[in-house]
Amino acid sequence: MPINNHNDDDVLEMMKHRRSVVTFSDSGAHVSQIMDSSLQTNVFSQWVREREAFTLEEAVRMVTFDTASQWGFHDRGLLRPGMAADINVIDPETIAPNLPEVVTDLPAGAKRFKQTATGILATIVNGEVLLRSSVPTGNTPGKLIRGPLAG
Repeated sequence: MPINNHNDDDVLEMMKHRRSVVTFSDSGAHVSQIMDSSLQTNVFSQWVREREAFTLEEAVRMVTFDTASQWGFHDRGLLRPGMAADINVIDPETIAPNLPEVVTDLPAGAKRFKQTATGILATIVNGEVLLRSSVPTGNTPGKLIRGPLAG
């Protein structure tokens, strides 16, 4: 979510452009300065629920299939037989990003921003629940995947 120097109407126009992929970010690359991992939850809270600029279905497609396809992951982003399916179960009435907080869990106690969300009822990866009622379960079944664009 842009903090300053933006106009919501201009942002919406860019989001609706046919060549926009709304939820791309370099989240994680600059964690000591900014935190933009709230892009997905912000789409649901601001642009679906508050502004009614997108339907819930449009937003789900934007943060799943559209993004996966743009990165060359054509076996992801849809719930279909034979496709990889990591699932977030959300409450559309309450999903929203929380404010970032500073934590010191990097090597040598370095600081970084961490951001959580409300309204995520469960996150399931490779059949295992990672998050239940916004609380991590401790399961970590995910793995690094490289698409055709990784080089």
